[in-house]
Amino acid sequence: MAVKRLTLTAMFAALCAVGGLIKIPLGIGSTALDSSPALISVAFLPPIYSGIAALVGHSVSAMYAGFQLGPFHLLIALEMLAIVYVFARLHQTGRNVIKWLFFIVANGLLAPFPFYFLLSPAFFLGAVPGILLATIVNAAIAALVMPIVRTALNKRVGEV
Repeated sequence: MAVKRLTLTAMFAALCAVGGLIKIPLGIGSTALDSSPALISVAFLPPIYSGIAALVGHSVSAMYAGFQLGPFHLLIALEMLAIVYVFARLHQTGRNVIKWLFFIVANGLLAPFPFYFLLSPAFFLGAVPGILLATIVNAAIAALVMPIVRTALNKRVGEV
C-alpha cells in the first residue's frame, strides 16, 4: 500500500508540475493551474501526501517562472502544503462546501497576506485579485474533475 501511495503522490506532483506550465498572466507576474491536481489528489491520498504534491507542484511552477519572488517561494510552498492538508482533512470529514470556501479564502486571501508586510502593501493589493481569480479557477477545475477521476480510477485500479 505504501508503494501505491508514493506512486500516486508522485503522479499528482507531476500533474501539478504540468499545471504549473499553464499560466494565467496577472498585473504582477503570473499564477498557474498547479493546485488543481493537488486538490483532486485529496480523493485518493492521505492529507500529508496531498500537501506534499502541492508543495512540489508550486516549487516546480516557481522554477519554470524563474523564482521571481526568490526565497519567498519556500514560504508559498509551505503555505500550499498547509492549505491542501487542511482541505484534505475537511474532505475526509465530508465538509464539502466548507472545504471549497476554505481553499478559496486561504489560498486567495490569507496566503498572500504575509507579503503585505514582507514586500509592500502595493504588491499585496496588486497581486490579490489575480491570485484570487486563479484560486477560483483551480477550485472550479478540481470540483468538476474530482468526481470523474475518482470514478474512473476506482473502476480501473480498484479502491485506493
